[in-house]
Amino acid sequence: MAMLNRTEVSEFILLGLTDIQGLQYFFFISFLLLYLTSLLGNGVIVTMVISEPRLHTPMYFFLGNLSCLDIFYSTVTVPKMLTGFLFGHQPISFAGCLAQLYFFHFLGSTEAVLLATMAYDRYVAICNPLCYTLVMSQRTCLLLAVASWSIGFVHAMMHSIMTSQLSFCGHNQIHHFFCDIKPLLYLACSSTSLNMILLNVVTTSIALGPFILIVLSYLYIISFLLQKVQSQEGRWKPFSTCASHLTVVALLYIPLFFNYTPPSLSSSSITDMQVSVMYSAITPAMNPLIYTLRNQEVRSALNKTLGRKLSWWKVTKRGTKFRM
Repeated sequence: MAMLNRTEVSEFILLGLTDIQGLQYFFFISFLLLYLTSLLGNGVIVTMVISEPRLHTPMYFFLGNLSCLDIFYSTVTVPKMLTGFLFGHQPISFAGCLAQLYFFHFLGSTEAVLLATMAYDRYVAICNPLCYTLVMSQRTCLLLAVASWSIGFVHAMMHSIMTSQLSFCGHNQIHHFFCDIKPLLYLACSSTSLNMILLNVVTTSIALGPFILIVLSYLYIISFLLQKVQSQEGRWKPFSTCASHLTVVALLYIPLFFNYTPPSLSSSSITDMQVSVMYSAITPAMNPLIYTLRNQEVRSALNKTLGRKLSWWKVTKRGTKFRM
């Protein structure tokens, strides 16, 4: 009740990506396909990691976590955006707005930390292969995964609590397709200095910390390969296992740094919104394609799974004909 008394605006209006009707239908089809690709691709990877024994390794355990995360990540924003393309500006309650903000930053910051964990896994596998199973034990992998999700949980909770204490008055139109922190701070009537400190210090740390760990991991990997491995083929083979991970890191961090480091309320809302599309809708759809196309083990497991399904379908079809 106290929150409602402080909050004069009871709902917000999400203005979305565009008001041009022709573009809205085009965007609806495009983002619907991206969303379905994300659900199907990441769902297939999660299923393969669980069902295929050869993928029961630390690397694929973390990949399964990433794929599961991406399913939820795109679901936080894309369905609301698709509804906006069909029916125009979308109202969202204050509580719904806070929930969307929370889950978006919970999943986004978890992904950043999870990518650093995956980089550490590659470092141990390449630079210390004899101790790999000891260092990356089942217990260690589980603890690293829990730590990644926990950091995201705490980070998002901080933003949600701080944002819930703000007062909103005047116009309630958000120039975005989802409730993000910067558009909400721009609409706030009360002081946002503490929120900006949180955005500058904590969010920047959540983005930069894992990124620094990723860079250090790959610097050690490159140094190890150059010093210890003499043949060109011997150098490329272990590094090729990192190519998919590096591509995913680039897809996430380039737009992330553009939007949040350094955070500023004066930056263009249109530019921020366009950049947000990259890591909220496009990247989750691209990740399974990247890992499937560039990873031989994932391709083999997928072919094996599809082969089993096809064989089962043929046997079922023959059985049906025989009964007839």
